[in-house]
Amino acid sequence: MKTAAGKSLVTDTLGRPVRDLRLSVTDRCNFRCPYCMPAELFGERYQFLPKPELLTYEEMARLTRVLVKFGVTKVRLTGGEPLVRTDVELLVGMLAEIDGINDLTLTTNGFLLAQKAQALREAGLHRVTVSLDSLDDDIFRRMSGRDYDTKRVLEGIRVAEEVGLRPIKINAVVQRGVNDHTIVELARHFKGTGHIVRFIEFMDVGSLNDWKMDSVVPSAEVIERIDAVFPLEPVEPSYPGEVAERYRYQDGSGEIGVISSVTVPFCGDCTRARLSPEGTLVTCLFASTGFDLRGPLRTGATDRELEQMVERVWRARSDRYSEERAALTGPQPKKIEMYQIGG
Repeated sequence: MKTAAGKSLVTDTLGRPVRDLRLSVTDRCNFRCPYCMPAELFGERYQFLPKPELLTYEEMARLTRVLVKFGVTKVRLTGGEPLVRTDVELLVGMLAEIDGINDLTLTTNGFLLAQKAQALREAGLHRVTVSLDSLDDDIFRRMSGRDYDTKRVLEGIRVAEEVGLRPIKINAVVQRGVNDHTIVELARHFKGTGHIVRFIEFMDVGSLNDWKMDSVVPSAEVIERIDAVFPLEPVEPSYPGEVAERYRYQDGSGEIGVISSVTVPFCGDCTRARLSPEGTLVTCLFASTGFDLRGPLRTGATDRELEQMVERVWRARSDRYSEERAALTGPQPKKIEMYQIGG
C-alpha cells in the first residue's frame, strides 16, 4: 500500500501507520494548570528552552514534509501554548502549503485567540480546539493556575467562529472533586452552538501532576450524568483511530465526545507521532524518551537520511502504555511532561 506521497506505507510493530502529527511549537505557556505545569514548579525562575534550542519554523516545516511522506495527513499545533510563540501564523502558512495535509489545526487555551484568530485563518489554519475546563470562574482560576476569568477564552471562541475556524472543539479535563460537578453546565452552554465539547479523563501524563486514580472520573460516568439531563445516543467514529467517542443529543442539537485513555485505552488504533519544540520525535504521549532529529537536521542530514531515521523509529514502535497501565505496580516510570509534547 502506498501513501499519498507515493511511499510504501510504514507501520509499527503492532501494524499501526502514522497519520497524525502533534507539533509542539514551544514549551512555554501563559497558564499554570496544575495537571500540566503546576505553578509551584514552574515559577518565574524556571528556565524554559532558550531560543537557539527551539526548532525554527523552517525546520518544523521541513520535518513535517518528511513525516507527510509516510502518511501524515493531519497536523495539530500544540505547546505549551502555541499562541505565545511569536508570529506562529508564519508557521501555519508554511504548513498550509505542504501537499498531503488535509487537516491543519491548533490547540490553545484561548487566552490570546481573539487577537490571533484572523491571522491564523488567513494563513491557512482550518480549525481550533480550545481548552476550557469549567465555566465557573473560581474553578477556572484554580484549574488554569492564574487569576483570570473565562471571558477572554469565550471571546476567543466567538472570534474564532466568526472568522471561520470551525468546527470548534472544547476540551475539558475532568477531575473528581474539582470540576466534575460543572460538566453538565459546560455541555448546556455549548449545546446547539455547533461546537463540540470533549470531556477528557484526567491522565497520568508526565511525572509532576500528582495523578491519582481516585481523581479520574470515568467517561462512562460523564456520559451518564449528561444523558440524565440531555438524552444522548452514540455516534460512529468519523475516521479510524479517532480519539474521542462521539455521542449526539437525541433532540438533534449537536454532539459531545469523551476521551477515555485511562478506563478504555485506545492504543491499538493510535496513529499519532509527536515532535517536541527542540526536535525530538516522540511516539507516545506517555513516553519517557524520544529520538533527536534536530541534531542530524542541523549537521547537514539530507531529507532521505531524515526519512530513514523516521522510518527506523516508527517501525520499532511498540508503545501501548495506556493498555499496560493497569499492570504497573510500584513507582511509575518517569515520563516526558505534557507541556513539552502537547496533549
